[in-house]
Amino acid sequence: MLTTLRRQTATGLRVLLVMTVLCGIVYPLAIWGVARIPGLEARAEGSVLPGGAGSSLIGIDPVAPDPAADPFFHTRPAASAEAEDGLGPADTATSGGSNKGGFDDGLLAAVHQRRAVIAAREGVAPQAVPADAVTTSASGLDPDISPEYAALQVPRVARVTGLPVARVGELVAAATSGRTLGFLGEPRVNVTELNLSVRDARG
Repeated sequence: MLTTLRRQTATGLRVLLVMTVLCGIVYPLAIWGVARIPGLEARAEGSVLPGGAGSSLIGIDPVAPDPAADPFFHTRPAASAEAEDGLGPADTATSGGSNKGGFDDGLLAAVHQRRAVIAAREGVAPQAVPADAVTTSASGLDPDISPEYAALQVPRVARVTGLPVARVGELVAAATSGRTLGFLGEPRVNVTELNLSVRDARG
């Protein structure tokens, strides 16, 4: 009996030692090594932008003290935004969709209100405002907008920042990504990266 107990104890200790080395040392080092592979490093580190200016995966709608002199590109609306029109920064503590359906009167009213506000801000007819400019994303923190919405904002950003329209267009093009794998989704513009580029271009 004593011999069996000692044998089982020794076996248990060996298994504990082996699993400690595998799960506590080998596996973490392997995962760390994979995260250093070129092309995966940014994703592993949370896609943090240079200078700690945020993450390219999170879009926070910027606030301009004076809407008439607004130098920023704006993201999609957020259901958790504090402003009555649903525009402006989302409440990151309660990010999420509104869960309202397409026939909800409140949702339709909000869409019409956002369209009017954005049209006034950009100096265009309400019909020129694209759909993603007035509809919220699932998280409310989507950093991407359509190229059409970005193009709508180019004249205002150029006017306020003093940058040439062509230069702002180049910044938009640099922040634009095509369809994933060439056929999934739609082309998109990362507003977080774009606003940082505009800031740097202004000097």
